[in-house]
Amino acid sequence: MKKSALWLIGIVVVVIAAGFGIHAVTSQSKASGQSSTITIGSQGSDYDIWQHIAKSDEAKKAGLKINVKQITDGVQLNKATSAGNVDVNAFQSWSYYLTYNQQNPKQKLAALGTTYLEPLGLYSKKVKSVKQIPNGATIAIADNPSQAARGLLLLQKAGLIMLNKDFGILGTIKDIKSNPKHLKFKQIDDTTGPRIINDVDAVLISNTVALEGDLHVLTDSIFHENVDQSTKDNINILATAAKNKNNKNYKKLVKLYHKPSIQKYIKDKYYGTKIEVSKPLSYFDN
Repeated sequence: MKKSALWLIGIVVVVIAAGFGIHAVTSQSKASGQSSTITIGSQGSDYDIWQHIAKSDEAKKAGLKINVKQITDGVQLNKATSAGNVDVNAFQSWSYYLTYNQQNPKQKLAALGTTYLEPLGLYSKKVKSVKQIPNGATIAIADNPSQAARGLLLLQKAGLIMLNKDFGILGTIKDIKSNPKHLKFKQIDDTTGPRIINDVDAVLISNTVALEGDLHVLTDSIFHENVDQSTKDNINILATAAKNKNNKNYKKLVKLYHKPSIQKYIKDKYYGTKIEVSKPLSYFDN
């Protein structure tokens, strides 16, 4: 065989070998979850926060490239995360996370760390205080289990209803033990609260959704949760697919969120309604 032919074969072998090498490295990188770009799924004000974080100097210093994707349906966002279409999500409370895992045992998520606590509020355009809510009034409440349970606990705290002693994170309207004002409940998509506020006597709205509707929980609600970090079930978290719970880059996102400059931005933009909570995950076991 001529030397030129051997030389060409040698080049082809090297190129093919290099190609397999690149493919192997790429496949290994994907398999380990150490992608150079982290896709964060979020919604509402959390989406805006993570867009800011993605462009921040702090993210660059941490060596993190972040792509933020908006998915407005919480269940679909969690399913996209468990399927790997989203790497990490930032939108849900601890109780919402627990509820999702209970209802989706084959698509479980893992918590990466805590972010903040913000109060749920009861809003009305027809009355100015809880005491003014009339007999037979209609209260709009979220149709997703964790938000509904949280709302019912708030109504109990406001003195409007009494719940069964064993009321838990999946508690429903059926668990109301006493309803002295004979309140009626209208279940709604929890993102539509500000839009239907004029159609009911009062509506329970999460702070993220309230802010989108130009409502400030500390000044516009007629009753709201105390801004108290002891309400641990309502603390928001970052979550990922269960198989990625030890991903080092994903864990860096928790530290990034709690950087002082990032917290200053959040406090200024959201008027102090997102209370920073930096706790170990073991905090939820207490």
